[in-house]
Amino acid sequence: MPQRRGVEVIADIVKRLPNGPGVYRMVDAKGAVLYVGKARSLKKRVQSYTRINNVSGRIARAINATAAMEFVSTRTETEALLLEANLIKRLRPRFNVLLRDDKSFPYILITGDHPAPAMAKHRGARTRKGEYFGPFASAGAVARTIAAMQRAFLIRTCSDSFYASRTRPCLLHQIKRCSAPCTGVISHQDYARLVKEATDFLSGRSQAVRVEMQREMQAASERLDFEAAAVFRDRIAALSHTQAHQGINPQTIDEADLFAAYQDGGHTIVEVFFFRTGQNWGNRAYFPRADRSVETPEVLASFVAQFYDDKPIPKLVLLSHAVEEQDLLQLALSERAGRRVTVNVPERGEKRELMQQALANAREALGRQLAEAATQRTLLQGVAERFGLAEPPRRIEVYDNSHIMGTNAVGAMIVAGPEGFVKSQYRKFNMRSPGLTPGDDFAMMREMLGRRFGRLLKEAGPREGALSENGAIGPWPDLVLIDGGRGQLGVAMEVLSELGITDLPLVAIAKGPDRDAGRENFILPGREPFMLPPRDPVLYFVQRLRDEAHRFAIGSHRTRRKMDIARNPLDEIEGIGPARKRALLRHFGTAKAVGRANITDLLAVPGISNEMAQTIYDHFHDSPA
Repeated sequence: MPQRRGVEVIADIVKRLPNGPGVYRMVDAKGAVLYVGKARSLKKRVQSYTRINNVSGRIARAINATAAMEFVSTRTETEALLLEANLIKRLRPRFNVLLRDDKSFPYILITGDHPAPAMAKHRGARTRKGEYFGPFASAGAVARTIAAMQRAFLIRTCSDSFYASRTRPCLLHQIKRCSAPCTGVISHQDYARLVKEATDFLSGRSQAVRVEMQREMQAASERLDFEAAAVFRDRIAALSHTQAHQGINPQTIDEADLFAAYQDGGHTIVEVFFFRTGQNWGNRAYFPRADRSVETPEVLASFVAQFYDDKPIPKLVLLSHAVEEQDLLQLALSERAGRRVTVNVPERGEKRELMQQALANAREALGRQLAEAATQRTLLQGVAERFGLAEPPRRIEVYDNSHIMGTNAVGAMIVAGPEGFVKSQYRKFNMRSPGLTPGDDFAMMREMLGRRFGRLLKEAGPREGALSENGAIGPWPDLVLIDGGRGQLGVAMEVLSELGITDLPLVAIAKGPDRDAGRENFILPGREPFMLPPRDPVLYFVQRLRDEAHRFAIGSHRTRRKMDIARNPLDEIEGIGPARKRALLRHFGTAKAVGRANITDLLAVPGISNEMAQTIYDHFHDSPA
């Protein structure tokens, strides 16, 4: 029996295990990791899995499927906890709690490598010199805060190269959002004072900044400098606007992250609030993937450990539920942060009130998510009925392409499932076939589908062996939608047939007469084209999918086109750095003019030697002069 085989495998492994701490992985017959766990004693923990009647149904299913186990010994249990979180995020085992939509958070950066520091949104590794403030819950929250701080502190937001090229103030100065240090409207000394005020505000000393502004406004008014007083008045108003839009600003919390977990209908939501320097920097809702049998505290503990695998950790972490091994979690986070981190469940006072409010937010957000999921399930059932599928599709892939007169051709694939668009699965395809005729939509579709499904066969194996499990969306689509007509459908069928894929449902969406939305023709292999009723919810749903694919394709095309436009031919010449490039453009005006210049003209440019002039000339001409 499968159960006996799994238990026997584990029982045989136990004999060779150490008593020390470590991390273990259950692996199935195909080599896929089923479950990752940590233990104070590997031998005792793994031995407990030989008594299958004493474990939960979820772990019993993992044991049933186990064909092998892998182990990593660690020095301490805290190291084991941190390694476990890292492996779960990287391997995404089927039976663990999984953190989804784990995007990096944006920060505000005030640069420290320029005489006139700039303020900018920053995401990713913090390698540039300067001060970072955050995290913020979203890019929108950063943009709103920066816009308000421009009005309050008049700090520049331009790039250093733009700053260096200014000969007169830009529009931002005219609309009172920058003090124009680029052209000397404000001295570097006075500008440094504005930067300090902005830094103080972001560091939590907003009240002191406001008092100082009010004092200076009063002083300007008393010396009858009403123009200066009006500037301070506007800055104070912008400051008030910024603070008002931060929502809750607690009195008793300086730096903390608050995690409120709520469970209903077998689904869990974790609402995360960020507090820094006594200010609320926004919140974000997460929907971790977990088996329905996993209780809220277990989901929360696993979520928090994974959440901080690659993020800065605050001094205080507040949880809505007491979790098992809370002291170990606190020790592990402290070890990762390199300083003391406190993890606790607030029981009274302002922290408790904030947690209650966060739980109310979580409850409402989960209710909306469940309602949307129910609607999505109904729509997917309708898709199955209209297109003759045996069951509602769990993964729909939609393909489109974009180009202008054949240039910067880009193909795009978007993915949708029971929970809506799965943006982490989106893919773009830069067309690179050497024989591709510009503007040949059929050839573009052939290349895109050939690359996509050829790679899928290599990575996931045949379609029958890669079905979705445990609520997760699988790698193979259950339905492919193509933006196009019979020609595109014929190309798709031909590509899949060449790859040996014969059972994948295909639907082409051809634009209706006069390209009217709502009059699309749906073309399936072996069936006459048909239209859906004008007010059919499934029609609106398919239109939404098609429009999202079109949006993604257009966006990818524009990005590529901008990169090509921004690319300067001078960048391709070996030995041409920023200084020589600047000198050439200053002398000739454009790269095209540099390309038309002869060697004598090139030698007239400061810093261009005989050898470099010859190199530049040769780059733009088939043969040397």
